[in-house]
Amino acid sequence: MTAPDVRGGQDAGDFDVEEVLALVKDSRASAGRRTPGDPGPAPAPAHPGTGHAASGHSHERHRATPWPEARAVAARAGRQRAAHRAPVAVPLDAALGLTLAAPLAALTDLPSFDTSAMDGWAVAGPGPWTVRDAGVLAGHAAPEPLADGEAVRIATGARIPPDTTSVLRSEHGRTDDAGRLHATRDVGHGQDIRPRGQECRSGEHLLPAGTLVTPAVLGLAAAAGYDTLTAVPRPRVDVLVLGDELLTEGLPHDGLIRDALGPLLPPWLRALGAEVTAVRRIGDDADALHQAVTGSTADLVVTTGGTAAGPVDHVHPILGRIGAELLVDGVKVRPGHPMLLARIDDDRHLVGLPGNPLAAVSGLLTLAEPLLRALAARPAAEPYALPLKEAVHGHPYDTRLIPVVLRGGRAAPLHYNGPAMLRGIAAADALAVVPPGGARPGQEVELLDLPWASAGPGARFT
Repeated sequence: MTAPDVRGGQDAGDFDVEEVLALVKDSRASAGRRTPGDPGPAPAPAHPGTGHAASGHSHERHRATPWPEARAVAARAGRQRAAHRAPVAVPLDAALGLTLAAPLAALTDLPSFDTSAMDGWAVAGPGPWTVRDAGVLAGHAAPEPLADGEAVRIATGARIPPDTTSVLRSEHGRTDDAGRLHATRDVGHGQDIRPRGQECRSGEHLLPAGTLVTPAVLGLAAAAGYDTLTAVPRPRVDVLVLGDELLTEGLPHDGLIRDALGPLLPPWLRALGAEVTAVRRIGDDADALHQAVTGSTADLVVTTGGTAAGPVDHVHPILGRIGAELLVDGVKVRPGHPMLLARIDDDRHLVGLPGNPLAAVSGLLTLAEPLLRALAARPAAEPYALPLKEAVHGHPYDTRLIPVVLRGGRAAPLHYNGPAMLRGIAAADALAVVPPGGARPGQEVELLDLPWASAGPGARFT
């Protein structure tokens, strides 16, 4: 049997050896399973993604969870844990990107006193007016009342003197030779005066719980009298980078390669609203990994590599050893199908990412992002789709995530999108969600924005 056509409007070089072999394997397995009357692959189990005890048995013996359902399982796990997390009081300068855990109620009237909306003169009664010598500036003590026919220079934001009837803008007034002020256009009663409580009254609810803290929210909170905000705490994440073959500096040599995920994952996780509490590099050592997982107090442990069934793939055996509950054990997605999600205990989860860099990114967006978003009570982005500029070959049964750039209302697929490649995603605006079987030119596909292309209020890359 010949290998399946992997071009689909792209170069064969877009696939690495692992992807091509996977396509061949799946095609042969499918051919071997089918009988003349068989309509296709066996249906998925009735309840994929439900929890089961982890063990060290082969990943191939599990039926992987469909990609959309895997994301739903991860979000549900995050929501269940989030319901038991206590809110925290966070200073304004540390609250950007968090979610309000309580309604924001005004602690004062806004404005808290009658203020001038413009530079000009505060005037009392009809003109012309006699102008006082001393003006009224913002931040100064309460000014003296104005008598009828009297005016005083006033700055924007300054307190309005008692008995003021309106503010005459600087450009709408002139003084005569006797120093008396005349209006050059009609002045309405209360004009350019911001009355106390115009925006809100003390105790009024300004924003509901669940609001994402943006720069504008921070400004409103400060104006309303807040020094801290009651917010959902940031999820804490420990990153464990696994593998004897990884270098932290210099050029690859003697079978050793540079660690790409150690630099990539922490800022990406921060952009998802997490606090990265540790980044540890661990060799192919089961005992060291066991100690790191059991010793972590983070809400989420993220591991890289070791999720398959090779001789140094220790993640499954260790999860079985500690009695973790596997919520997702493999996902029908390429790249990244060996990813997993486990509940370590009532307070902690583990996301196991594949070791190949783009496959790890796929796992990050499939499992870690929905879990962290739910833990932080952050609203999900509204799903959207765009037509593809060109065809994309699909896996026979699995979803594919393909780096794309967004140009002219279309998603243009990028090459260099194999599991071990980062060249495509480094230039990408989003990942296109390609359904099983592929997508034709002009077909609309769902898009997953990348943090740097849609940096929200909580995007932090440092």
